[in-house]
Amino acid sequence: MTELYLVRHGETDWNRQRRIQGLTDIPLNDTGREQARASGRLLARREWDSVLTSPLSRAAETGAIIADELGLPTPKAIPAVVERNYGEAEGLDFAELETRFPAGSEVPGRETREQVAERVVPALVSLAEKRPGERLVIVSHGGAIRAVLSEVDPGVDHGMITNGSIHSFHYEDGSLRLVAFDDPIEVESIMPDCEDIDAQNAVEARDDVVV
Repeated sequence: MTELYLVRHGETDWNRQRRIQGLTDIPLNDTGREQARASGRLLARREWDSVLTSPLSRAAETGAIIADELGLPTPKAIPAVVERNYGEAEGLDFAELETRFPAGSEVPGRETREQVAERVVPALVSLAEKRPGERLVIVSHGGAIRAVLSEVDPGVDHGMITNGSIHSFHYEDGSLRLVAFDDPIEVESIMPDCEDIDAQNAVEARDDVVV
């Protein structure tokens, strides 16, 4: 069995401004760095083999901070766990999205949640198969993590995916499964005054009404 712990990166200024943030490479702010340190301290309760990250700087810096807390080397990037591409909705806030792309209209260039799952889930499976028996931290993004949850455990309200939150999965016998959200690390990783991705990202909030 391989244990995969998916961590959402710390806060950025676009998160704070509730702008749709996909492939645009927005760095962590100071709050995000503190969230990353807090996640690292929680994860330090256990032993880990490696930290890996999305190539975007907000994830890479979060991963580097966590790795430092865990006494592990600088993380390597996994391109396939990068955030969802929101197309022409990138950078818009809730009001701007409604003005330019009212509910029900197509957003040019936007990846669907299913398309995100089609690249992220196989990447996680491949990683787990190459590293059997290991316990891995993977720093990714709210949209990417939501897509994995929708694929692995469909039809369930999984709760908040906040900046710095931790979500555990096991890979065993050819199957990736979600670990119940009663893990003490995960409970404590939902930090006070930290918003869910749906409160920060109008496309994710809209998709959750539809999906």
